[in-house]
Amino acid sequence: MGTATATGGGVLGIDVGGTKVALRAEGLDGPAGHVEEAVFTWPAAQGAEGDWRALAAEVAGLRERWGGGFTAVGVAVPAAVGADGRVAAWPGRPGWEGFAFGPALRRLFPDAAVRWADDGDLAALAEARHAGCDHVAYLGVGTGVGGGVVHGGASLPGPGLGSCEVGHLVVDRRGPRCDCGRRGCLQATASGPATLRRAARLRGGPVDFAALRTGLAEGAAWAEEAVEETCDGLAAAFVSLAELFHSRLSVLGGGFADGLPGLAARVADRSAALSRTGFPAPPLRPAALGGLSSLHGALALARRHPQGDER
Repeated sequence: MGTATATGGGVLGIDVGGTKVALRAEGLDGPAGHVEEAVFTWPAAQGAEGDWRALAAEVAGLRERWGGGFTAVGVAVPAAVGADGRVAAWPGRPGWEGFAFGPALRRLFPDAAVRWADDGDLAALAEARHAGCDHVAYLGVGTGVGGGVVHGGASLPGPGLGSCEVGHLVVDRRGPRCDCGRRGCLQATASGPATLRRAARLRGGPVDFAALRTGLAEGAAWAEEAVEETCDGLAAAFVSLAELFHSRLSVLGGGFADGLPGLAARVADRSAALSRTGFPAPPLRPAALGGLSSLHGALALARRHPQGDER
């Protein structure tokens, strides 16, 4: 990729999600000084071009409040982006397939160094850094299930080898069909929408996030059963990752997980129950950065590469 001219007085992190986007601008020396933030929901059914117009408008407003440009921009993205900067796949927003994401970013930030990476990988790195642990497995539950593995302080599988697609671990071969087309992926069982759909079937009527929270707080059987299956899937994934990579800490994050009190403790109990003799499951805790792990990872990415564009 080419090199951008670094001008401006800060860094910008963007966390691109399946339903919403979060942005945060900080001064070059960190968050102690000037900070600007914004969050917006994608417009309904407008496709990649409409989505991008919405993002560009939000960036323009934030840039105006910031009072200048940015030296570097880091972007956390859930889509698979090819070497040419085009979106190869994003089942959560299929209208983005083929969209020239990289070139669009460079047009949006012509005077900044721009870098993007998988949102789960960035969240895992941010949580590992916050915990001071070099061997971490992270799962983020939101519109989908993302995540990453940090081993020896670095993301796996490594530069140029793609992202760690933990949401597509098969945890139940007879489970529901995933939006990738396969049955039994963790995402098809444990994502926010999957949990709400299961809760609605069990309740016999519509269930939104607020209703699920209330149902759990009241001990409603339909809510408990819906969340229990989610926890089982997440525990199976965490234990499997620990078997493969000897993670020393499991971290559960994402907006959906962050909004359900006690979810991490439920998953920790199930993970412990899956341990085998001599191989206890690593400690499991909720994400220290809450639902903002990927955003903090994007900011760290911008700070790490302030001199030029790089995938």
